[in-house]
Amino acid sequence: MTTEIRHIVFDIGKVLVHYDPSIPFNRIIPDDAERAWFLANVCTNEWNIEQDRGRTWEEAEALLIAEHPEREEHIRAFRKNWHDMVPHAYDDSVAILEKLIAEGRDVTMLTNFASDTFREAQTRFDFLSKPRGVTVSGDIGLIKPDVAIYEAHVKSFGLDPASTIFIDDSLANVEGAKAAGWNAVHFTGAEKLRSDLAAYGIEV
Repeated sequence: MTTEIRHIVFDIGKVLVHYDPSIPFNRIIPDDAERAWFLANVCTNEWNIEQDRGRTWEEAEALLIAEHPEREEHIRAFRKNWHDMVPHAYDDSVAILEKLIAEGRDVTMLTNFASDTFREAQTRFDFLSKPRGVTVSGDIGLIKPDVAIYEAHVKSFGLDPASTIFIDDSLANVEGAKAAGWNAVHFTGAEKLRSDLAAYGIEV
């Protein structure tokens, strides 16, 4: 690569921290078919991502309870048991993040995350406070892969898009970054990330 990378931007969920909404619901709704139906039709990914865009949990819950009153307890269980959905960090990815910071590289984070659950995650995972800063979708009302969120991150942190590399587990979000003029790599594991960064002249 001929591009000199001066800014490294990490996604969080499924890159640094494990996230799986089905974990608490394995306990809450033990029946496999019923649980699958609930997560596909009630507390869906499409519903949850609106909290990442800034909708409050109160509003989100009220919306679903009006449509599925018999499911109120399960709907409220989603936020109530959110901590179980993020059971651990990916130590090998975190080690890369921390090494880059220790070397003095400019590291920030850009994440689709509800405002309150991000602050909860920060209290549990101290490495989320180590980069120079973070753009949280729920704070600014924009979500990836909307090009506007990448532009907002550039403006907030004074980045040069052409000298920026973004790391995300979602191909759509990788493409969004590229559309904003960034370099971007698809995260599938720490070893691939090491080789992807090496291709841009960053050895970790």
